[in-house]
Amino acid sequence: MLLAALGWFYRAPILGYTGAGSTYSAHVACSCRYIGGRSLEDCKKDRLAGMELVSLSEDEEAKSIRARYPLLPPAVATYRKGYGCVMERWED
Repeated sequence: MLLAALGWFYRAPILGYTGAGSTYSAHVACSCRYIGGRSLEDCKKDRLAGMELVSLSEDEEAKSIRARYPLLPPAVATYRKGYGCVMERWED
């Protein structure tokens, strides 16, 4: 019962941290790739410690990077000329 209660109360912070981590990763990788001109594989080297579970994928045509923690919704950053890398809205 205690474990269930702890899981319930820590659910929001855990989802918040993973959401922030995927958002951060998408934005940094997008900037690295489309502003810095490096390959996505080279940009993966810039991930902070603890971000190893975040997977990164690229849509070259849309100039966007998708970052995702397993089993959670992805964060997407898209390069827009004149604005840099802009985070896309999360859809429910």
